[in-house]
Amino acid sequence: MPRIKRRGLPKALCDHILLRIQERGITPEDLRLMAAWMDGEPTVPEGAWFKRFDTFILCGEGEWVKTVLTAKQTGIGKEVG
Repeated sequence: MPRIKRRGLPKALCDHILLRIQERGITPEDLRLMAAWMDGEPTVPEGAWFKRFDTFILCGEGEWVKTVLTAKQTGIGKEVG
């Protein structure tokens, strides 16, 4: 199972994630929770996955984070802990 990549994201993907963070009102505290989870170098499935936090959902595919959703939206793929 892959581990999330925190470096080397393509610029377009990084820009997309930053835009979604801004549009969806993700707070600095939310980002700290996400970073703490990612610091644990979690393994994720090869395909689509999502991780629920209290106020948002982080979505990815394999080793790449792909987008951020609000807590009311629905993640696609396998839910990870």
